[in-house]
Amino acid sequence: MLKKAVICLSLLSLVGCNDDNNDQTNSKQPNYELPKILVVGHRGASALRPEHTLASYQKAIEDGADFIEPDLVSTKDGVLVARHENEISGTTNVAELPEFSNRKKTKVIDGVSIEGWFTEDFTLNELQQLKARERIPQYRPENTKYNDLYPVPTLEQIIELADAHYKKTGKIVGLYIETKHPTYFQNQNLAMEDRLLQTLSKYKYSRDIAPIYLQSFEVSNLKYLKQQLDLHKSLKHAQLIQLYDEQSARPADYVAKQISTTYGDMATAQGLKEVASYANGVGPWKVYVFKDASMTETTSFVKDAHQVGLKVHPYTFRPENNFLAESLKCSSKADERCESGSIKEMQLYFKAGVDGVFTDDPAIGRKAVQSYLTTSAQ
Repeated sequence: MLKKAVICLSLLSLVGCNDDNNDQTNSKQPNYELPKILVVGHRGASALRPEHTLASYQKAIEDGADFIEPDLVSTKDGVLVARHENEISGTTNVAELPEFSNRKKTKVIDGVSIEGWFTEDFTLNELQQLKARERIPQYRPENTKYNDLYPVPTLEQIIELADAHYKKTGKIVGLYIETKHPTYFQNQNLAMEDRLLQTLSKYKYSRDIAPIYLQSFEVSNLKYLKQQLDLHKSLKHAQLIQLYDEQSARPADYVAKQISTTYGDMATAQGLKEVASYANGVGPWKVYVFKDASMTETTSFVKDAHQVGLKVHPYTFRPENNFLAESLKCSSKADERCESGSIKEMQLYFKAGVDGVFTDDPAIGRKAVQSYLTTSAQ
């Protein structure tokens, strides 16, 4: 449970926690309308740059992403930083730095024993001595040339990046933010929810201008975020997304509370109706949308979600052959990029009615959307 005293203290500061553009607070805000089909830069443009780096997010923005997607974990001193996981041996050079060799540990994260280096054992200053690396070099060998060039960014730096682009170009790029392992971090006295709301409320860009999606594989923290957003209304364009793991799995907070509900249960018509009571959309693993790998027949998931007013943004669309169905591959080379297959895959999901996609290559996602909408209009 989040400590009430800490919650109340932090929430009191949400509305007043503004350190930029105070003279513009009452100025007219730009009109922004969500595109018909969203292109979400998954971890930035992670097919082209090491994921969760400012370079990856910048590339995603340049390549036409409507949103950039940071995954957030916490440092030892409570700063929110972007990593896919709090275990960072696969995404940084930490294992090669002798000064941090004694930080290697074995921990149980959401019921899984993991050995490595963890963000919560590093202060921000220590963490920013590390450099990012490509997470899946076997499929993205070209990305390794960017290894050890970029530090681990903070949430504030990501907001500032998007804001700077807006001020330069007038283009609004949304933030699609995931809190990773929220129950785990709450149990480490490093709860992320209030810090996330505080940080977003601090900047005019994220507070008043840009669309914000807050997503989680857990349920309790989304309900908590909804409660605080409804109560304080400090973020003008924030919405909530329930993520879905494999059907037999359960949200980590449900496991901790011994609640038997699975993601499969949450994917039924009744389950989606319950999700709609606290979320604005769902982010399902791709397999929820079609009945089998041939992608010739849809399930009722999209229809049922739309029936209760939920947007549907499935994940993850990757351009390499390794991640494509057999019928879509360009060759047998796992690491070869297959733009045509990736476009065909996304367009099958557009035809199934999804409202957006998480893609590791937003440039391809943009091509897929543009050609699909052009063809549909004819």
